[in-house]
Amino acid sequence: MVKVGIIGGAGYTAGELLRILLNHPEAEVLSVMSGSHAGELITKAHPDLEGETDLRFSEALEPETEVVFLCSGHGKSKAIVDGDLIPKNARIIDLSADYRLKSDDNNFVYGLPELNRLEIMEADYIANPGCFATCIQLSLLPLASVGMLTNEVHVSAITGSTGAGQNPSSTTHFSWRSNNASVYKAFTHQHLYEIKQSIRQLQPEFEHPVQFIPMRGAFTRGILAACYLKTAMTEAEAIKLYESYYSTHPFVHISRNAVDVKQVTNTNKVILHIQKEKDQLLITGVIDNLTKGASGQAVQNMNLMFGLDETMGLNLKPSAF
Repeated sequence: MVKVGIIGGAGYTAGELLRILLNHPEAEVLSVMSGSHAGELITKAHPDLEGETDLRFSEALEPETEVVFLCSGHGKSKAIVDGDLIPKNARIIDLSADYRLKSDDNNFVYGLPELNRLEIMEADYIANPGCFATCIQLSLLPLASVGMLTNEVHVSAITGSTGAGQNPSSTTHFSWRSNNASVYKAFTHQHLYEIKQSIRQLQPEFEHPVQFIPMRGAFTRGILAACYLKTAMTEAEAIKLYESYYSTHPFVHISRNAVDVKQVTNTNKVILHIQKEKDQLLITGVIDNLTKGASGQAVQNMNLMFGLDETMGLNLKPSAF
């Protein structure tokens, strides 16, 4: 059994991790840290886990912990990694943005299995990708793998309210979000940097703009990203390329039908649909922002790091209705 610890245990990503890990056949959750809930039952913050666990939030990790999931939020992970909270030999999977961009002093592997599976299998430290970044990258990487991103890329994508985290704000309040939609961070979203970093890993000469328009949707979870660009590739050639690229990746599926968010909600699936209209190739991708876009992908990375079946604990049924 992989002995697990979680830091920052009261938020959405930690709640999703617990939902998955408590039913994982090869994982044992030893401790869940939360500064604001220490000593309280985990079910007080995560009532959906009632009947699943009697664990309480702790102030420290157990010394025998083998892997630590960091769920404390952006800007907090570096201080935790540099401090003394994590047992010396524990591996780390960081769900924040702190280590996603490579630098000379960053020894974290970017945890997108469909790009870096072999490196993840050998890694001690993983930077889990962002949710928008996951969906958009998986929509574009097959093209990058054959050098076919030769024009600027346009992306329109919409996310559910859980993508903004558990702490309430003016744009996550039910009265504002319900029956509403809005654009935010147009052309400047922080996930653009990791998207371009991954594209250049496969197509180093890529220098074209990625014109990204993110939107907030009136639903709780899920992402739909519509990516389109000019290409001479035919629709049939594109479908063949995508099916070949993802043939060994169990969570990515190429659909011949139009896709929607409910097909992937509560799962670690990615479903892509490809169509060509005149000279424009459109790739529409859907994921759940809390599973494949966060906690599910983190467990997928854990499985790879510890030599387990990549899909273990992640064969989850979608909430299609």
